[in-house]
Amino acid sequence: MADDESGQALQHWVLPLLSLCQEAGAAISEHYYAPEAGDFVAKEDKSPLTQADLASHEILCAGLASLDSDIPVLSEESVPVDFAQRRHWQRYWLVDPLDGTREFLSRTGDFTINIALIEHHRPVLGVLYHPLERAAYVGIPGLRSQCYRSDGAGDWAVSPLKTRAMRDGHPLSVMASRQYSGVRLHRCLDWLGEHWGAMSMVEVGGALKFSRLAQGQGDLYPRFSPCCEWDTAAGQAVLEGAGGCLLGLDGRPVRYNCQDSLYSPAFYGIADGSHPLWQALLDAKLG
Repeated sequence: MADDESGQALQHWVLPLLSLCQEAGAAISEHYYAPEAGDFVAKEDKSPLTQADLASHEILCAGLASLDSDIPVLSEESVPVDFAQRRHWQRYWLVDPLDGTREFLSRTGDFTINIALIEHHRPVLGVLYHPLERAAYVGIPGLRSQCYRSDGAGDWAVSPLKTRAMRDGHPLSVMASRQYSGVRLHRCLDWLGEHWGAMSMVEVGGALKFSRLAQGQGDLYPRFSPCCEWDTAAGQAVLEGAGGCLLGLDGRPVRYNCQDSLYSPAFYGIADGSHPLWQALLDAKLG
């Protein structure tokens, strides 16, 4: 968590990152509306790779290197970096150039650019940029989270982000993926139904689930299906900066670059971490 002084120091990255996201977002949008938008190749893990992914990757990596060449960049589309090398990184950029490629291909519009600055295994700054809405969700844990909306003329309208408090007797709003479900998720939902009662499911693609929580539009994002560290780091920063938390099933904040694998653990994204329901959910060990 940033103290006020270090958080304010991180603020100087925000406008350059927004400019960079706009450039990469324009490239993604150009591909999204092109006749060949549905073309892709399958990567080794069977996930799709489009020309939009690659265009955004090239812009972001070059742009981040120009901001500070001493900070390494780890992108989903980067050449893999051995843990023996990256384990020594105390500070690095963690990037998903196009989070929600399947949403891109399905034409839902639910995709983002994810950029996080990781320091000592924690995200200290995160940007989720939604190219189609030209909206950026920016979080500095311990300081604030804000939404920046472009007016198309070079200026940004800025508004604060704040998670909502749980309200007894009100339906629980659970963020869910259109692409993934599974037995563990249904077990979690059954538990919530038994211990809370009424709830609604809100289907949102990719990292936009974090932005919904940060905007006060939901209570929980449970994730048990596989995802990678670049899928969660920026969203974690935005959620934490807005007052929420991203916890592994052990109840601890999710950490980064701690192992050879770049897969994230199962987690709960929580808007109101102070409510006792969540400790009971963790104690239930449903994962």
